[in-house]
Amino acid sequence: MKFAIATPIIALGMMATAGQAAGSDLYEERLARAEERMILTAPIAGIENSLWYDYRIDITEAQKELRADLGRASDLEDLRDAWEEYARELRQERKEYIEEMAERGYRSGTVTVG
Repeated sequence: MKFAIATPIIALGMMATAGQAAGSDLYEERLARAEERMILTAPIAGIENSLWYDYRIDITEAQKELRADLGRASDLEDLRDAWEEYARELRQERKEYIEEMAERGYRSGTVTVG
């Protein structure tokens, strides 16, 4: 009887692991992927200044931190936290860069329709 109960439980555990390996469908990951698509690939007004380089370094650092956090994740909550933090960092870094450039008189030419 124990064998009959344990088999479906093991099968469910294997399916969850396979699902994570094939690609998760976490809401937080989808949000983070949307933020990734909004990463600026060229400096505002073509000005390559310290703000641009700081922005690029911060993005790279956020990506490295995400990889580390995902590697340390031990459960679903850890995965969600890692993706959520990554999305928040990408959004914050982009916003700060755009605001700092605007203070210097350079406006971002990005239009977002949502």
